[in-house]
Amino acid sequence: MPLLKTTVTIPEDLLAQVDKAAEQRGESRSRYITRVLRAAGGARRDAEITSRINALFAEDRVLEEQRRTTRELQAASVSWEDDSW
Repeated sequence: MPLLKTTVTIPEDLLAQVDKAAEQRGESRSRYITRVLRAAGGARRDAEITSRINALFAEDRVLEEQRRTTRELQAASVSWEDDSW
């Protein structure tokens, strides 16, 4: 993957925190910032996926189907408590 350089302006105190965290991890500033940005992007994607799943399961039709399936699976299940191994 090609690397591109960019310039950003951030407060001095934040840069000091970034440098300290990078040093503690044995990483360069650039590598640390790249890793943090990747994690932030992943977190945003995960939050969007979670939001979509929550919206899906908020639908009454889907919720009732899940409840029906759960009841059917529970009715078909076997208790292992009484079995002796």
